[in-house]
Amino acid sequence: MRGLYTLLWYLALPWLPLRLLWRGRREPGYREHIGERYGRNKGTVPRPVLWVHAVSLGETRAAAPLVERLRRAHPDATVLMTHMTATGRAAGRALYGDSVLQVWLPYDAPFAVRAFLAHFRPRAGLIMETELWPNLVARARAAKVPLYLVNARMSAHSARGYARVPSLTRPMLAALSGVAAQTEADATRLASLGAPAAVVTGNLKFDVGAPDAGVELGREFRVRFGAARHVWVAASTRDGEEAMIVDALAATKLPPGALTVIVPRHPQRFAAVADLLRQRGIPFVRRSGNAAVTADIEVVLGDSMGEMPGYFAAADVAFVGGSLLPLGGQNLIEPISIGLPTLIGPHMFNFAEAAAGAIAAGAAIEVADARALVTAVAALFDDARRRAAMRATALAFHAAHRGAADRLWTWLAPRIAAAVEARRAPGSGNVSP
Repeated sequence: MRGLYTLLWYLALPWLPLRLLWRGRREPGYREHIGERYGRNKGTVPRPVLWVHAVSLGETRAAAPLVERLRRAHPDATVLMTHMTATGRAAGRALYGDSVLQVWLPYDAPFAVRAFLAHFRPRAGLIMETELWPNLVARARAAKVPLYLVNARMSAHSARGYARVPSLTRPMLAALSGVAAQTEADATRLASLGAPAAVVTGNLKFDVGAPDAGVELGREFRVRFGAARHVWVAASTRDGEEAMIVDALAATKLPPGALTVIVPRHPQRFAAVADLLRQRGIPFVRRSGNAAVTADIEVVLGDSMGEMPGYFAAADVAFVGGSLLPLGGQNLIEPISIGLPTLIGPHMFNFAEAAAGAIAAGAAIEVADARALVTAVAALFDDARRRAAMRATALAFHAAHRGAADRLWTWLAPRIAAAVEARRAPGSGNVSP
């Protein structure tokens, strides 16, 4: 099965630069360093190298406590961070600057993976959440590079997909050196698919607080939006959800003067959402234009990257997108971490346990559809006492779930230290990938 999988990669490889150039029209980062996608990396890298793979924005932010501990415990090491998306790489640059080395993860073709491992020769690799590639895992094992799946999650929906190709999935998961799962349910699903028995360490996203710069940006946004206005943010919305929200706003009016902030999940969709608002005749401004948000403006389109903490800090209520449609939802922990009353749709299977816990605690409210969402926003705007209660509950819920970084590091630290020391021993040079 891996042979067929590899053949499909080789058939796709000639066309992938065109896809990168196409995506790069709106996200220029995709047009940069294309050679890295094929395992072509330049320059020398100080050893030892400790590698963290964070596919996109959320994983990159969640990795921050882990990166901090790696740098503190191994100050002589180069921390290598790989990504697949432009948003992830941009977030890494903003968070870590030059303190880590950032490159693209190569495509999962054997020659590209082999070149990547031969160039960097990592002592160990830490894969965030569920970003698993069969050839990458197989070649890392052949090169005697231990790979650990950390902050691992596996939804029931994803598990069913992996289970359909057991001849590809089971060898890949069995080749991992260890797994640290977010929850018992994640650990059980991963083990059923062939992964090593997992330790449960919790969700690192509970250990990532709002950055000071985000809080300060939120203050600036609030002044711009209007300190006396009710403000709610529809965060990380996905294709189709913006239209549902706009229709619901037309059918269910918010209190006079209320402002809606829509922040699409993917930057390539900013223009499409702007077109939608124009077609519906809705007065709006784009964040990128830095125009004044006057009293007649009903919507701010958050067409900026890396500013989500600021949007949350400026709002009275948040909705977490990707959940009105069966897309699995986005990270609800971020607004909860600052005490923001949080609404979610019925499709949060990528964050099932965190969502269920937040609902049970009273830190979040699940709504059935877009109409119910806008109705719930209006009700919260009209009830300052309930907003205050949800704020206190959210902060308490978040505090109760912190500590995943310490638990993960307790488990991981001796494994990383052993990998570093093993490669320093005489005669223990890297095996060729």
